[in-house]
Parts: sequence; C-alpha cells; structure tokens
Amino acid sequence: MDWNELARALALFMVIESIMPFLAPARWRSAMLRLSVMDDRALRVVGLLGMLSGLAALKFLD
Repeated sequence: MDWNELARALALFMVIESIMPFLAPARWRSAMLRLSVMDDRALRVVGLLGMLSGLAALKFLD
C-alpha cells in the first residue's frame, strides 16, 4: 500500500463527509441529533450497514 494513496483516500473521505454540513446544515444537525439518541445496538447496525455498503462499492468498482 502506498502512503500517498492512503492520504488521498482520507482527503476524499473528508470532502465527502463535509458535503452535507455544507449544503444542508440544519438537516445535518437534525440527523446528528436523531443519531445521538439512538441506542447502541441500533447505531451499530447503522454502522455495520454503512461498512458493508462501502465494502460492496469497493468490490464492485475494483
């Protein structure tokens, strides 16, 4: 693995994660408030689904 590639991936992650707070800050804040009151199990399911979706996308795009 190339360190430059990892740095680019992290930079792209930062750009993607910042799109919603930039475009719709009120909706993003509302979503974060809803997430903050979810129980741990539900939050873990959301995280697992996100990871699996990302892995599927990586596999599909490779």
